[in-house]
Amino acid sequence: MKDFIYGIPKAELHIHIEGSLEPELMFEIARRNDIKLPYDSVESAREVYNFQNLESFLDIYYAGGSVLLYDRDFYDLTWAYLQRAANQNVRHTEIFFDPQTHTQRGVSFETAFNGIHQALQDGRQLLGISSKLILCFLRDLSAEAAMETLEQAKPFQDRIVAVGLDSSELGNPPSKFKEVFDKARSEGFLTIAHAGEEGPPEYIWEAIELLKVSRIDHGVRCTEDPQLVQYLADKQIPLTVCPLSNVKLQVFDSIAEHNLKQLIDLGLCATVNSDDPAYFGGYISENIEAVQTGLNLSQDDIYKLAKNSFQSSFLSATEKLNFITELDRFMAQFS
Repeated sequence: MKDFIYGIPKAELHIHIEGSLEPELMFEIARRNDIKLPYDSVESAREVYNFQNLESFLDIYYAGGSVLLYDRDFYDLTWAYLQRAANQNVRHTEIFFDPQTHTQRGVSFETAFNGIHQALQDGRQLLGISSKLILCFLRDLSAEAAMETLEQAKPFQDRIVAVGLDSSELGNPPSKFKEVFDKARSEGFLTIAHAGEEGPPEYIWEAIELLKVSRIDHGVRCTEDPQLVQYLADKQIPLTVCPLSNVKLQVFDSIAEHNLKQLIDLGLCATVNSDDPAYFGGYISENIEAVQTGLNLSQDDIYKLAKNSFQSSFLSATEKLNFITELDRFMAQFS
């Protein structure tokens, strides 16, 4: 089963590139940029990753991101993720980046973008991984700050497929950003949003009705609202679920209590993703392996999750078909 999980062609649709910063790379970048970290060693940094909730995680997440200063740093960060993804047969990835994390400490939008984008181009050519880039607004900052970031993105919008919404959910409903998302859509961006992780089902409704999102990041609290579940199933609005993250941030007490299997059985278009893998203990295949073991998923369940991942992507219809054909060829070996 492990070989099946790691080998199955898959897409990853919920990965914060800053959240893939492993301690070893953080120390390497800090050394060359002459930055003093508040940790004595890689091991002591890993110990700090034992946070209690989303807010305490974000404090550590932003501290780690402080080492990223130059194009090369963002390139190395993205390239390291792509190499891991290639080893797990991720065939397509849609990467989130948080420009405000960097611009508010004096690193330009262009610097972060250029490093990430160059690595994605090299990933396509050298590793055979197709990709798209998604700009996320930090919801704990103001809507005005998000609008300013949207303006900064305009010179690069032919290489940014969508805008999203992340960071601390509680007290920062999607409605706060309606005007920004209206503007983004008018400029040609697709839209997605984190909702229904810490926040209530109402936030999912707001993301759908006000932000006009193409998919919901997380969305696991939808099961608290039967009408919402039915709507998500009828419309096949994708949910980019992140199981290890949900347990680490105490959305669920354990993988065995996670509702992913319930989402699948209810006919929702659920996918499995890694979120911030350096902090949550696993990349996409480790997440699938965890739910397979904890929820007793079958090969057919995993196939459905993989197929959903391609169908939920921002790829063209032809590209989706090509990847699903590859997926079906892989499955034929096990029939």
